[in-house]
Parts: sequence; C-alpha cells; structure tokens
Amino acid sequence: MADPRIARQRQSLADGRELIYFDDPDTRLSPHRAPDLRELDPRPVTATMRQDPLTGEWVSIASARQNRAFLPPAHLDPLAPATPENPSEIPDNYDVAVFENKSPSFGPLLEDENAPRGLDDLAEIGIGRTRRSIGRCEVVCFSPEHEGSFASLSVTRARTVIEAWAERTYELSRMPGIQQVFPFENRGEAIGVTLRHPHGQIYSYPYITPRTQRLIASVEEYGPGLFPDILASEQDGERMILRGEHWSAFVPFAARWPIEVHMLPHRQVADFAGTTLEERDELAVLYRRLLRGIDEVYETPTPYIAAWHQAPVAVHQGDIRLMLQLTSPRRAENKLKYLAGSEAAMGAWIGDVTPEQAAASIRDAVERAAGKDDA
Repeated sequence: MADPRIARQRQSLADGRELIYFDDPDTRLSPHRAPDLRELDPRPVTATMRQDPLTGEWVSIASARQNRAFLPPAHLDPLAPATPENPSEIPDNYDVAVFENKSPSFGPLLEDENAPRGLDDLAEIGIGRTRRSIGRCEVVCFSPEHEGSFASLSVTRARTVIEAWAERTYELSRMPGIQQVFPFENRGEAIGVTLRHPHGQIYSYPYITPRTQRLIASVEEYGPGLFPDILASEQDGERMILRGEHWSAFVPFAARWPIEVHMLPHRQVADFAGTTLEERDELAVLYRRLLRGIDEVYETPTPYIAAWHQAPVAVHQGDIRLMLQLTSPRRAENKLKYLAGSEAAMGAWIGDVTPEQAAASIRDAVERAAGKDDA
C-alpha cells in the first residue's frame, strides 16, 4: 500500500542508473527536477560471487568498491544536491532520494553469463564455484544535509524514509532473481562508515542470507509461532524499551552486543511492503524515539548498525516477521567490543553486560531523550 501523501519523481542518471525522489507531504520542492548532465564512464562489470565449500556461503568479490569516497569534506559530498563545484550523484535538491549504487556489491546482469540458476543451484557444494553477483544495491539518502542520521530527522521526514523502504521492498522483491531484500543504516566511523551524510542502504540478494537460513531452521524446529511467542515473552518483561499500538522494542534475552535492541510489529507481516499506513506512521515516531535514546546513552552519539530483517521473497512469508535488530559495539564511553577469537573465528559469543542491565540503561536514556524533545 502506497501513501498518496508522498509523491515520487523518477529519472535516470547519466550512466543509466535509476534515481527516485520521495517528497515529504509538506514539501516545498518543485516536482520538476534537473537532469543529470555529467559525462560518466560505463557501469563497471557486475561483481562475481565465490562459494566457500566449507560452509556453502557465497562471497561477493566487488573490487570496484575499493575506489569509493572516504569521508569527503562537505563541499565534495557525493550525496548532497549537485552544484557546479560538486557534480554529485543527485542532480537536484530533495527530501529523500534513492538511487542505484555506482559500485555495487550486487548489480544488474550486464553480461549474460554465469548467472545464478535459482536456490537449488546455489545450494550445491563444489570447489571453485562462481556466479555473477546478480542483485541490486541502492543508497537511501535521508536528507540533503551533510551530517546527521535517522535520529536527527523530523517525524515527517522519518515517515518519508519509511515509505521509501516500503516501496523499494515491494519493487525489488519483484525483480527477477532477487531472493531477499535488506534495508539498513550504518552509523558512525567506528562501524566503518565512509560518508557522514545521513543515509542508509538497501541490498537485494540473489540468495537467502546465512543469518536468515539459520532463522528458517529455527522456525522449522520450533514451529510457526516463534515470533508471536518471542513478542509475548518480552512485552511484559524487564527488557522492554518501548511499546506502542503496533510496535514493541526490547533488548533480546540472549543479546550478543553491549547495546542491542530488537523491534517487532505486533502482527505477522513479512516485510515493509506489507505494513499498513498506520503502522508506518507509528514507526516513524517510535523508531526515531528509540534512536534518539540510543544516542543519549553516552555523552557522544553512538555508532550502530540498524538492520531491518525481512522474510525471503518466496519462502516463509507467513511465519518470518519483519524485525529490526539494532546493535552497537560500544560497551563504555570510550571502549568498543571487538570481535576477537571466540566470536570472529568460532561464532561463539560472550556478552559483557547482562541484557537486563543494558535494557535499564537504554530505557533511562530513551526517557531522557524524550524529555529533551518535550522541553
């Protein structure tokens, strides 16, 4: 369901990549946008995936990403509206803009060779197996401002971003060869962010990701009530952070990271495309409130990964639920949790703080941040 209050403007960049503007309901921008007049090189050859025969996982080798911008100054921001001095990726002013990544990890089939032939093909194990990294990577610019994050947006702008996530999930899920769509935001240089501009990304994979494969195995073992039962067990417990009419946020029972919060819709919905307008309206308020609270835990903004897990396109739509998993390695004011031997090598996690203590700290921070908003 699309929100008629939010207008869309589509155009092509100079090298053929798609650009979509999403306008706030109260926008003052003209619906007519300047064209991209740059002279660009042809799009790079789509990356190649290699299979790890020890795990069956696929690794995309995207060497073109080595040349991407790294923390440029404001006057050279590639996500800012273009100026004569800065011929950026977005040729005109905008509220929210979505475009295809110039150097994607997963991209279009530019050469008709070695494309994945479905999930059964990708599940086979062999030595030296390769496939094209067919898919799509999009950049979601939250604002024309040079610095900020989702937390710094107005509620209206946050709602426009959520609408973009919903519409792009719907359209990307219908593209040939796409098996899973993943919206996320990386925030902070400690996470590895290379652009300060407030933005997120959407990855569309040609396979079901390893984390989701593990989830599918859990659902098949436990039964289709896994997500309803998780939500019921958390809603009345001491790890709850926020609860609205449609969404609840909580620190999970077995949190891995020093700061980790999950958010679930109260009904079964597989992805953003399936959410109602009312659910998106409330999410714009609650998710923004949560992120402002995460920034209030310490004196300085908190680095995080905000990962929106969605059901695969073709399987388990009825029992895998849309879910935010927000994680931060920050374990103290000036300390980070690094993935050392046990976590990085064996996937065996050791927590540094109890989830109940973390929940109390985050809950207090959310209340402090809300008080500042009300002041």
